Amino acid sequence: MQDSGILLRVAGALVLGYILQRLIRSVLSPLRSVPGPFLARCSDLWYLWHVKNGRWEVRDIELHRKHGVIVRYGPNRYSISDPEALNVIYGHGTRFAKSSWYNAWTAPDSWNVFADRSIQRHANTRRQLQNTYSMTSLVSYEPYVDQCADIFSQRLSEISEAGTPIDMGHWLQCYAFDVIGQITYGKRIGFLDQGADIQGIMQAIEKGLAYGTLVGIYDRFHRATFALVQFLAGKKGAGREYIVRLSTASIAEEQAKKKARANDPDTIGAEPFVSKFLAKHEQDPEKFTMQHVLTGCTTNMAAGSDTTGISLSAILYYLIKNPECLQKLREEIREFQEQGLLSVSFGFKETQQMPYLQAVIKEALRIHPATGLPLEREVPEGGATISGRFFPAGTIVGINSWVAHRNTEIFGADAEKFRPERWLISDENKLSAMNRQWIPFGVGSRTCMGRHISTLEISKLIPRIVREFDFELTNESTENLWATKNYWFVKPQGFNVKVTCREPKT
Repeated sequence: MQDSGILLRVAGALVLGYILQRLIRSVLSPLRSVPGPFLARCSDLWYLWHVKNGRWEVRDIELHRKHGVIVRYGPNRYSISDPEALNVIYGHGTRFAKSSWYNAWTAPDSWNVFADRSIQRHANTRRQLQNTYSMTSLVSYEPYVDQCADIFSQRLSEISEAGTPIDMGHWLQCYAFDVIGQITYGKRIGFLDQGADIQGIMQAIEKGLAYGTLVGIYDRFHRATFALVQFLAGKKGAGREYIVRLSTASIAEEQAKKKARANDPDTIGAEPFVSKFLAKHEQDPEKFTMQHVLTGCTTNMAAGSDTTGISLSAILYYLIKNPECLQKLREEIREFQEQGLLSVSFGFKETQQMPYLQAVIKEALRIHPATGLPLEREVPEGGATISGRFFPAGTIVGINSWVAHRNTEIFGADAEKFRPERWLISDENKLSAMNRQWIPFGVGSRTCMGRHISTLEISKLIPRIVREFDFELTNESTENLWATKNYWFVKPQGFNVKVTCREPKT
């Protein structure tokens, strides 16, 4: 008993010492005058607690409204809302590396495109992959998207006949998953066929998001925590590692049947990503390693469905909530059809010429970007002046797209409102300012490489489903908002909708 008391006193003294050390550092820091919650000065536990609650994007907006342009959210973490800071922190050629938070998004001693903190290695990887992800290349994947859109439309027709509400967020992610499966591996995974979580992939990604989001705040525990989580998960692995192992198996399968695919007369669309990656590896295995093949495929699967599914959900939700906007979009679709400017499959190039559709997409992604945490970067050697304040080297700074997209100086006093017409003005200077601040896919050299895949899927599916179906929300909250959870991706929770066919199938 006496030993236990001594241990408790020692533990208490260590905790107190740690808190005092943080307070002393805070008092002596050149950034001590930066406002923010008091507890955020002492420990990252304050940030961890609020992130765990899954609504950080809301909290971050509130902090900036209360404290101004620069806000402290940890002892060494600062959120910034100044539009001019975007180029300073994320602009091409800057030396702001990703913060240690990203360490938890890959296995220890490994790397992937998203989590790579090495500026040089990321730049080299991106150069080798960017042609595969270019919009010119991706347009050739339209047959894959069309096939999945046909199946999705059929599922919605069946759901309409049944008359039961569905979780539209789940079904839109099923669509996005099968599209990315087609593009990456040349085959659908089967989400749209069953409407279920095939092989537990969705659940694995959900757990991976929670792990990276929370453990990344205290990344020094990542190695031990990762080992424990993987041990408990067994051979299949957990979280992102589960997807890595699935990707490894799919790559091996592709290698085994590569010759058969070349002679397959039923293959549609372009060569899948895995084939292109393996070809690059065969051409130069030292420059384009199997790790490059794996990280390309895994990134597609781990992020490609969530970002697109969330974006599709946001667009549809805000159209349902704003029936006048939905009506305008349907009128544009009808006008383009009557003029012979739209094919049955809604060709991508055709939809790019529809100004109101593009404004709707852009506005929904402004109001609800897929990611909801600060894009953390570490101030490089020599420090940097941001928004008139000097930040020493090693300071973590970041801009949250949710904060940036609600800047009233850029988007107007109604920045909180869904109003697609804001993108249809003739004021080029105003449009340019808004476009610079519009960052749903990130900004600078770390912009999401898969953004064109998402754009392709969204531009083709949204006009099709709003032409063919009516949607009715069935479980809105009293706050007149849908429920979301922010573990890096701000995902809708229970986006329940009743679907009704608008016109008979031909």
